[in-house]
This record gives sequence, C-alpha cells and structure tokens, in this order.
Amino acid sequence: MPFSITPVSGVTGTGYLPTTQSVQATDGTGFATALTGAVDNLQQLQATSNELSIKAVTGDLTDIHTATLASTQAAVTLELVAAVRNKGVDAFNEIMRMQA
Repeated sequence: MPFSITPVSGVTGTGYLPTTQSVQATDGTGFATALTGAVDNLQQLQATSNELSIKAVTGDLTDIHTATLASTQAAVTLELVAAVRNKGVDAFNEIMRMQA
C-alpha cells in the first residue's frame, strides 16, 4: 500500500515579511523593515485580541472561538518577536566582546 502525502492548502503568509526577494540591501534596512513590520503586526493582533476580549466579557461576541484564536495568535506572535529581539541582543553583545 503506497503512502502519499497530500499538500496543505489554504495556508497564507503572515503578512509582515516581504514577498519578493529581488532587492538585497546590505545596509540593514531589510532587517529593520521586517522587524518593524513584525512589531506593527503584533500591535494589530493585540488590538484585535483586546477588542474581541471586551466583546466576550460584555456578551456581544457570538463566537468565543474567534476571541480564543485571536488571543493565542497574539501570544505566540509576542513570544516570537521577543525571541528574535533576544537573539539580536545576544548577537550584539557577542560582537561587542570580540577583540579587534
């Protein structure tokens, strides 16, 4: 019996990373743009989560799953952005410790 793997469909991107890789900047602006986009996306996710949480508490929300998903997505994104920040700080500290 052959085993086949079906492709995953319906998965979309995160929306804050550039989709084209045609421009290769060497001055760090690409990383800064991606990081700024990630933080902006995080703020939007947290605002949506807060709005849905308020609706859930006041009884105006018809589907609690929406609020739960938004809250979890905001939390996971926050953890990712914090991890990237921590790795950046660690890399900076390591560079500063290097002897010239």
